[in-house]
Amino acid sequence: MDIAGVSTALANVSLQSQVGTAVLSKAMDTNEALGAGMIEMIDSAAMERSVNPAVGTNFDMYV
Repeated sequence: MDIAGVSTALANVSLQSQVGTAVLSKAMDTNEALGAGMIEMIDSAAMERSVNPAVGTNFDMYV
């Protein structure tokens, strides 16, 4: 049994796990920021509707 090979393989697995966790953390941070932006857009649209309730309710379409 090659102890050095096993040790290297375990180190590689550990490194891959750490990298995967870091990438997942970054993706979660990005999604959190995108979600906050979407909530802000929804809130601003609700504000516009409360000020001008008729805006965006009807549209004309010609075919």
